[in-house]
Amino acid sequence: MMKNGGEIFTERGLIDLISRFAGSVTSKQVVRGIGDDCAVIDAGPDTVWLVTVDTLVEGIHFDPSWHPYTLLGRKAASVNISDIAAMGGVPKFALLSLAVSGETDLAAVEDFMTGFSAVLQENNTVLIGGDTVKNKSNVFSITLIGEANKEKILLRSKALPGDSIWVSGGLGEAAAGLELCRRGLVDSREWRPLVMAHLDPEPQVLIGRHLAESGRIYAAIDLSDGLATDLAHLCAASGTGAEIYQQELPCSSLLKSAAAFLQMSLDDLILRGGEDYQLLFTAAPGDDKGIKRLVHEKTGRDIFKIGRMTGKAGVFLAPGRECGAADLRDITFQGYDHFAEPSASGS
Repeated sequence: MMKNGGEIFTERGLIDLISRFAGSVTSKQVVRGIGDDCAVIDAGPDTVWLVTVDTLVEGIHFDPSWHPYTLLGRKAASVNISDIAAMGGVPKFALLSLAVSGETDLAAVEDFMTGFSAVLQENNTVLIGGDTVKNKSNVFSITLIGEANKEKILLRSKALPGDSIWVSGGLGEAAAGLELCRRGLVDSREWRPLVMAHLDPEPQVLIGRHLAESGRIYAAIDLSDGLATDLAHLCAASGTGAEIYQQELPCSSLLKSAAAFLQMSLDDLILRGGEDYQLLFTAAPGDDKGIKRLVHEKTGRDIFKIGRMTGKAGVFLAPGRECGAADLRDITFQGYDHFAEPSASGS
């Protein structure tokens, strides 16, 4: 947490403070401002621009002693593109700001740019500018501009009570990968998939685009700060609550083995770990088979139903689909907080 005149505040508190000032200047072109994965700007009769920014700070978000700069460049691009994917858009342009330490050699920056440019090329995205400055530590800040159909953008605020809740892939693997890296196992063959889930995440652009184009998805968010926190953001924006079914959460056998090896709670990794960069989205109840078939036909991927939206504020974990109120455990906003967590080279 951070202090302001002795008062401790959280990341959400800081965002709320900034949001109060955002309405002082308005524009008819702003379809959606602060409060979603991207700002949404009117770009014509059928199109909107999606604009997002994310920053990676040495010692907070990455440790260069075990995070290769090529993979760091890839991650810097991917985590921003993930925001575009969460709103059903396609990435188009990137701006890159580099604050580079005087102790960083040019080869490291070249490695970073190699990885960064590779992900942009994989997603047909053009680097159009940015800024450079010398700093005490390395900071990489990226602004991504995407494009989407005005009538089919996915917002956090469109979920309804009764909607089913889905995720696009496994959870907790990046968090386990981070801990493995911290323990010096970055080169372990046994744990390689988990390590790479942290070092080189994959933005789910294709799934996001097909979900948006289908017109069958109401709300979405990408999972960067952990399921417990990101779902709470979606609930707050929609004025709803959520129940997550513990038995339905996707979990690989490798993650279970890693949790035992690391002596970490499997629930903590899955619910609170962060940096999965999967998509979490809601759909109408009764459309389960159609949604699963759509995604599999378009992408070859499986998706996972993990719960339902409710009318009770908050996010609650339930052992299974049939349980009483006494069985529910409140996990609202129990994921990663950039100011509450210590500097740990994660999320």
